[in-house]
Amino acid sequence: MDQPVYHIPALLSETIAGLAIKPDGKYVDVTFGGGGHSRAILERLGPDGRLVGMDQDLDAWSNRLEDERFTFAHGNFAYVKNFLRYYRFDGVDGILADLGVSFHHFDDVERGFTFRADAPLDMRMNRGASFTAQDLLNTYAEERLADVLYLYGELRQSRRLAATIAKARPLSTTGQLVEAVRPLLKPSQEKKELSMVFQALRIEVNGELNALRKLLDQSLQVLKPGGRLAIITYHSLEDRLVKNFMRSGNVEGRQQKDFYGRVNTPWRVVNSKVITPGEEEVERNPRSRSAKLRVAELISRPERQSR
Repeated sequence: MDQPVYHIPALLSETIAGLAIKPDGKYVDVTFGGGGHSRAILERLGPDGRLVGMDQDLDAWSNRLEDERFTFAHGNFAYVKNFLRYYRFDGVDGILADLGVSFHHFDDVERGFTFRADAPLDMRMNRGASFTAQDLLNTYAEERLADVLYLYGELRQSRRLAATIAKARPLSTTGQLVEAVRPLLKPSQEKKELSMVFQALRIEVNGELNALRKLLDQSLQVLKPGGRLAIITYHSLEDRLVKNFMRSGNVEGRQQKDFYGRVNTPWRVVNSKVITPGEEEVERNPRSRSAKLRVAELISRPERQSR
């Protein structure tokens, strides 16, 4: 019997090309997962190169690479600067983040990431964390729950959904949640809208957007000038933050211009047009269809960050 695949890395060759790996460079893969991207990085490193693979899910430990150049770090990438300092990296030549949910998380139904099976309402990326989707659904005020569904799931009927969920409390399983909201969903759009509901809850439970903001900010502090930042996103909320950051140096997209009207930014955008999977990759790995890769090179550390 075949073992389930932990994860198939999206846009693998494009991401590795974007990182422009130096044989003696230092790199960090902040979403190690199944190790697919990390293996490809190690293949291009020489004996003096080093790679840190981070993951907040300890399940990824089983995929660690037996290579003296590799270090596995169990932790959230919101703290990448502290981890790199702990491992005595004075700076890195590249940061890779694949923000998609691993196959492992969807396929292990007991984790509660999918509406396709009845399971506990969990959705924690880090099972050592105490806050679950069940806690969220049963304790959030109706208005706050509506905000989560609207902001992170982009659901137009977020208030109606929140009211329906509140009336159905207490909820303990994904099946109960699906049955509670199903009457509000159009049959033709049911799978799409359930995906949006589950996405919103997952983002809130794991603080994903806040962690991404911290990663982006810290990239200015840990990348060496000339280093590359490569990030794969899977929904518009993530992509907007990354796009703004790479173009302006901040997630809000505020542009500061010099006397001649040129934008002052610490980044050089490597791929001016976002990179997406080709038809062949999508056919081979349908879950990659929403992946978007953006790559930027650090020109110089902003003065306020380098002090």
